[in-house]
Amino acid sequence: MDDWKQILAESITKPEDLAKHLGVDPKEVEEVVGAYPMRITPTVLATIKEKGDAIWKQVVPEAIEMDDIDAQDDPLEEDTDSPVPHLVHRYPDRVLLMVTNQCPIYCRFCTRKRLVGKPGFLKKGELDQAFAYLREHTEVRDVILSGGDPLLLPDNLIERILKTLRAIPHLELIRFGTRVPGTLPQRITPEFCEIVKKYHPIYMNLHFNHPDELTPEVKEACGRLADAGIPLGAQTVLLKGVNDDPEIMKRLMHQLLLARVKPYYLYQADLTKGTNHFRTSVETGMKIIQALQGHTSGMAVPHFVIDAPGGGGKIPILPNEYLLQLDENGAVLKNYENKTYHYPQPEQDRPRELPMVGVSSPGGLCGNGALDEF
Repeated sequence: MDDWKQILAESITKPEDLAKHLGVDPKEVEEVVGAYPMRITPTVLATIKEKGDAIWKQVVPEAIEMDDIDAQDDPLEEDTDSPVPHLVHRYPDRVLLMVTNQCPIYCRFCTRKRLVGKPGFLKKGELDQAFAYLREHTEVRDVILSGGDPLLLPDNLIERILKTLRAIPHLELIRFGTRVPGTLPQRITPEFCEIVKKYHPIYMNLHFNHPDELTPEVKEACGRLADAGIPLGAQTVLLKGVNDDPEIMKRLMHQLLLARVKPYYLYQADLTKGTNHFRTSVETGMKIIQALQGHTSGMAVPHFVIDAPGGGGKIPILPNEYLLQLDENGAVLKNYENKTYHYPQPEQDRPRELPMVGVSSPGGLCGNGALDEF
C-alpha cells in the first residue's frame, strides 16, 4: 500500500474515534455521522489546537447539522444540469466531471453533503458515458475534475482520465478541484507529478479556509505541484467562526501566496441542508474584500462570489462604495483611504487626433522611436 493510502486509512471516521482523540461524546454525533460521513486525516487532526477552533468547526460533526429540515439537498441544482451521470454542464464552454464521491476530509459545510462519502457513486461504464458526451459536444473546451476529490483516485486511473480527455481535440483545459494538498499532502508524490506533467495545460484549484491549514508540509506539497508546472489557485468559503474576520482572511491570503497559490474565489456559503449555521451575511464578505483592497497586494484579493441558488452560476459581488457616481462626464471614485477622485469619460463626439507614426524625423528615427520596441 502507498504511504498516502496508509495515512488516509488512519483517519478518524467513527464517533468512538472522536472520543479517543478529541474527547467528543460519541452519542452526540452518531446521528450526524450516520447521515453525513466524517473523515479527519492525521494532518488535519494535528492542526486542531482546541475544541471549537477554526479547524475543529470545519471537520468535527455537530448535532446542529440535523436542524435544517426545510433546506435543499441540492440548492445549486447540479442534478438538473446533469445530462449524463456525474457530469454537470451549466456554462456554455465548460463542464464539471465528478469522478469520485470520496474526499480526504468531509467538510461539515460541503455543498455536496448529499453525495460525498457514500458508496456506489460511479457505476461501471459511467465514466465512458461522460467521455462520449464530451466527444459529441464540441463547444466544451474546459473540463473540471471534481467529486469528491479526484486526487484520491489511484495514479493509473488519473492517467487514464487525463489521457482520454487529451485525445478529444476540442478540449483545451483540464482543471482539478481538490482539498488533498492541504489535508493529505503525502498524496502529492513525485510519481503523481510526473503523470500530470505529460498532459499540460493542467490547472488546480485548491481549497483552503484558514491560515493554520498552511503548515510547512502542506506548503511543500503545493511547491511540488508548482514545480510540475501546474498553476495553482485557491478557493475559500466564507464561514462563520472560521474566517469571517478581515485579519484572518488577510493572513490566509498571504500564506497562500507564500505557498505559490493565487487566491481565486471567496465563496459566500451555499444554502445546503445541514450547513446553515456556517452562513454569514453578504455584507460580511463585502467588508472583508474592502479590508483587503488597497491594504495588500491585488494578487492577494480573491473574487467574492455567490453561487446563485437555483443554478444561476457564480455571480461576482463587489463593494459598492468605490464607484460613487457615473455619468457621461466621468466616474467619481473613492479609494481605500476614503479619498475621492474623478476620472473623465472620453469625448465621444470629437474625433481623436492620432500621432503620425512612421514619418522620418531629422535624426532618421520614426516620429515615436519607442514604438520600434514593440
